[in-house]
Amino acid sequence: MGCGTGRVTSHLRDAGADVFGVDPSPGMIAVARDTHPGLRFEVGSMTGLDLPDASLGGVLSWYSTVHMPEDELASSFAEFHRVLAPGGYALVAFEVGDERVRLERAYGHEVALDVYRWSPDRLAALLGTAGLVESARLVREPDAGEKTPQAFLLARRPHV
Repeated sequence: MGCGTGRVTSHLRDAGADVFGVDPSPGMIAVARDTHPGLRFEVGSMTGLDLPDASLGGVLSWYSTVHMPEDELASSFAEFHRVLAPGGYALVAFEVGDERVRLERAYGHEVALDVYRWSPDRLAALLGTAGLVESARLVREPDAGEKTPQAFLLARRPHV
């Protein structure tokens, strides 16, 4: 969810997963479709997915929540719970912190973009409120070019 140009979606397909990508940006979806023909990409929002209840075995949100304030995160995680089958997993990657950073230049372009950094405990609590149970957590120090630690939370929709 929030697949951008489809790089990670393509990687997962190449690893054998049955995948598709969703992103709110028609421009990103156009690039994804051009770059990765044969893969399914759709314009859509993580807060209102056009998918049946309990229809997915997994959801990947690879840094796609970094532009969402807390109320949108809560809505997205509730939507993840809705579309995940019982026993399905959600993996969320994000920047660690407790602030909103306003970017005016990024990726070689002028932008007006907010980036939200979260504590792993806060994001785990939001996942829990949505009914997803934390299964694993990894926090690593920043690599070259990164300004903050990075976190990865794996949460599961419990079996009924």
